[in-house]
Amino acid sequence: MTAAESGFTLWFTGLSGAGKSTLAHAVGDEIAAQGRRVEVLDGDEIRTNLSRGLGFSKADRDTNIRRIGYVARLLSRNGVVVISAAISPYREVRDEVRRSHEAPFVEVFLDCSLDELVRRDGKGLYAKALGGELPHFTGVSDPYEPPLYPDIHIHTDRQTPGDSRAAIIGWLEQRGLLDRTASVARRLYESR
Repeated sequence: MTAAESGFTLWFTGLSGAGKSTLAHAVGDEIAAQGRRVEVLDGDEIRTNLSRGLGFSKADRDTNIRRIGYVARLLSRNGVVVISAAISPYREVRDEVRRSHEAPFVEVFLDCSLDELVRRDGKGLYAKALGGELPHFTGVSDPYEPPLYPDIHIHTDRQTPGDSRAAIIGWLEQRGLLDRTASVARRLYESR
């Protein structure tokens, strides 16, 4: 199995509304179109199904991220491309998950200004958090520790989702985690 056929983990981190789920699915669809096995571990779905009952204390958040990391590690070492889309606010636990991986681990920081996150927020969660009505909201009333040295740094308030997806795919191709010729052939086919 070549490096471009092996599993790896893409770990998307960023504040609520930064585009983690949107980009995870867009990148996942492109990788799956190359015939690769892909699994998206969406933070909201994991909280509903794997981490039900956990709250939003630091200990519970760390437990949630460790669970996601454990599943990602198992899948990626067995040839699956895993894309985790969870806020994962604490640097120490993200680094712990990276160290636990046998397969490549790629940290993707989806960076977005608070002003843009508030503007995008259709549910009004940021307004509630900024108004003191929503406790333990990451980035407002709870901390978010951005990665110091992410493998990929995407500014979702300055890049379109398409540009962000292309930047991530390009990085993976340059590092040999994806087959560049498969991506080029697919793009040529789709442009017809």
